[in-house]
Amino acid sequence: MNYDSIIIGFGKGGKTLAGFLANKGEKIALIEKSPKMYGGTCINIACLPSKNLVKNSDKISKMDLSYDEKNIKFKESIKEKSEMVKMLNQKNYDKLANLDNVDIIDGFGSFIDKNTVRVETKDGDIELVGDKIFINTGAKTSFPNIEGIEDNKYVYDSEYIMELEELPKKLTIVGASYISIEFASIFSGFGSEVIVLDRGEDFLKREDRDIAEEIKSILEKRGVVIHQNASTTKIENNKVFYKKDGKEEYIEDTIILLATGRKPNIGKLNLEKAGVEIADNGLIKVDKHLKTTAENIWAIGDVAEKQQFTYISLDSFRIIKSSITDNGSYNLDKRKNVPYSMYVTPTFSRVGLSEEEAKDKGLNYKVKTMKTAEVPMAQVMGKTDGILKALVDENSNKIIGVMLLCDNAHELINIVKLAMDLDAEYTFLRDNIYTHPTMAESFNDLFNFNI
Repeated sequence: MNYDSIIIGFGKGGKTLAGFLANKGEKIALIEKSPKMYGGTCINIACLPSKNLVKNSDKISKMDLSYDEKNIKFKESIKEKSEMVKMLNQKNYDKLANLDNVDIIDGFGSFIDKNTVRVETKDGDIELVGDKIFINTGAKTSFPNIEGIEDNKYVYDSEYIMELEELPKKLTIVGASYISIEFASIFSGFGSEVIVLDRGEDFLKREDRDIAEEIKSILEKRGVVIHQNASTTKIENNKVFYKKDGKEEYIEDTIILLATGRKPNIGKLNLEKAGVEIADNGLIKVDKHLKTTAENIWAIGDVAEKQQFTYISLDSFRIIKSSITDNGSYNLDKRKNVPYSMYVTPTFSRVGLSEEEAKDKGLNYKVKTMKTAEVPMAQVMGKTDGILKALVDENSNKIIGVMLLCDNAHELINIVKLAMDLDAEYTFLRDNIYTHPTMAESFNDLFNFNI
């Protein structure tokens, strides 16, 4: 079968590209190995289901309930999450399946050559030929080399931990990634005893110490125990062994979550047959237009980008769209000020440099930090934990970094990004008129360096 474009993987960037190219009149093949993944990682096994659990966990954390009562609430939350995912999955499938020139093919795709893809389907192998091919297969859990994790019914990754049928009384999280900290917040809110084993010396080492310590303090207030310098050595059924300060210790009767990172899901694509090279960091090698070393093949999202976010995958689509329609005027060189959020309670969001990074760059900057409790709306909502922090270049008055640990930080950070993208001076946010009471009006004070 011949197509104008073949897209391997149904994730955010790929599905958006499929719709765009189909509306231009191209004949499209969209290959997805699992119907469970229609729409991609975010809506099915990551961002959206986990944030649904964040919402319910926060509610339940405020209730005085027994374990049995919390377990009932947990089961209800898992059911609600699953129903939401099912609806979104079907909606994403229907949106493309209803287009006459899009064929959605269930099966595993791999390269025969740069124009040909073999798809292993339940009815046998088929071969597709495409003028353009786009790799959109996402990322998968990177499992550490720890004895006892294979075929262990007590060990979960970030996908399957959201399929639990019972609330674990005790959860041990191996690794202190942003994903692991989100799940520590979620399960402690539901009522689990949560222990985090962080092999590093500094908690959330990418962040400034004042920010990291505030997040750690908030988690500890919820009962989360965080062990630094704790290296997991082996797992025996529901017992975790770890070494801390040279001493062997263990945690027993626990469910285990492995949150030690993710890696590109490209191992069985036979990329070498298509002339697609892998970079030293394990990502597909691409140029600034996300074109691979094969002239007719592009890579989208997690397989080629260090930042594994859904919104980066969507931006990959914009770059590829530009590459094939207007000579690549928008490309990786034009991308800037990418924000990110960690959905602890309250949310932590950041865009730009941390203070430590500003110091390392030798920048002449000024910094303002204020407590979330100083914001009137935080008092109104009874959500006063957290701090806000802003860095401004002393010479240009431009914003160089903002960190927000507060309710609705994930929304507020986008305002800051827009100001930075506009190359506005910090006074743009300081002197803006915001409605009252809102969390956004905190910018009137955060960017006022005279008080």
